[in-house]
Amino acid sequence: MEHLQNWDDVFKEEPFLTYLNEINDFLDKVYKLDNVYPLRKDIFRAFELTPPAKVKCVIIGQDPYHQPGQAHGLAFSVKSGVPLPPSLKNIYREIENDLGIKMRNDGDLTYLANQGVLLLNVHLTVFKDKPLSHSIDVYEKFTKSILKVLNDLEQPIAFILWGKKAQKFEKTLQNPRHLVIKSNHPSPLSANRGGFFNTKPFSKTNIFLIKNKQSSIDWQN
Repeated sequence: MEHLQNWDDVFKEEPFLTYLNEINDFLDKVYKLDNVYPLRKDIFRAFELTPPAKVKCVIIGQDPYHQPGQAHGLAFSVKSGVPLPPSLKNIYREIENDLGIKMRNDGDLTYLANQGVLLLNVHLTVFKDKPLSHSIDVYEKFTKSILKVLNDLEQPIAFILWGKKAQKFEKTLQNPRHLVIKSNHPSPLSANRGGFFNTKPFSKTNIFLIKNKQSSIDWQN
């Protein structure tokens, strides 16, 4: 896996061919039924922006935002000009506390994807106003297989697992070259119980990357 340059090479092989066929069949049906987010052209945007050879960090989200104009294919990210969702507000608060920097009121995380942060939702789509409405098995199998590919890569990767939905994939990440960081989810319901704020995942990621002779991530937007 050392020279794996792009996701197209990955998706041509099994089990991805089977998963993607099943996913596309599902998408053909649901996009006819109701408002689905993100736009279909954006579903695989995380993979388009962050090829495997450039992955330094993986942040796993649950499913896309379910309000109009929010989701655009990157976990936790919204388009510029869209109000920050509560989870993203908490992520920015932790970045500020962790790194001593000030974040702008702009929720587009494309700048992180371009630096090698794979912003991956377990479930790639959702109906309007219905969180977890697309909790289908094939999405979880697809995510698990993606993480297996990343686990086998040579370059050191930090995996940030927020909440139980993400942490159930931890057993897939057994490569000692990588770092696994776990905490509560940044959603207010979870974060305000403790276990998210002051866990310092962003500085931990950069310390790990520098220790392994990789360039750090500029978390400031």
